[in-house]
Amino acid sequence: MIVCNEEGLRKIGCGGNRAVEILASAVASGDPNSRSEAPERHVARRAAIAAYECSGLSPEDVDVAEVHDATAVGELLHAENLMLVPIGEAGAAAERGDFTIGGAIPINPSGGLESKGHPIGATGLGQIHELVTQLRGEAGKRQVQNARHAIHENSGGLIGIEEAVAVVNIFRGPRS
Repeated sequence: MIVCNEEGLRKIGCGGNRAVEILASAVASGDPNSRSEAPERHVARRAAIAAYECSGLSPEDVDVAEVHDATAVGELLHAENLMLVPIGEAGAAAERGDFTIGGAIPINPSGGLESKGHPIGATGLGQIHELVTQLRGEAGKRQVQNARHAIHENSGGLIGIEEAVAVVNIFRGPRS
């Protein structure tokens, strides 16, 4: 993965038709003193709010997502943390097929961490690779049609009752 500005793209001879733009990257830390179980204060939700503010986008602008689902409930939890569905509605949305390719908001078209593995240290990069592939329109049978904006969430560690840290990135594809 190469991260650079437009001048860097010119130097390496990469045309704009393949470059994916990072619109936002936000990191939030868990709070060991917080005993609040309010879903609105979850570390990943706080990172998502910051990323949406930085990017100028809203959850309605997102076409595809990759989230940390090292456990089965992870996809549901993070769909709500990223505000892709209201709190408490992710289970019903998943049952309706909203998170599948062709659904309202495809989540983890790669199959997620439970499907493809969870290589410690490389998980986030694998998720980002999937989103870049989606935004370039190169995902084959996994392709989300007309994907222009993508959101990425990865989190880990444990502090108190939640993840110790979460990162949320928002990307815009070259076809946007």
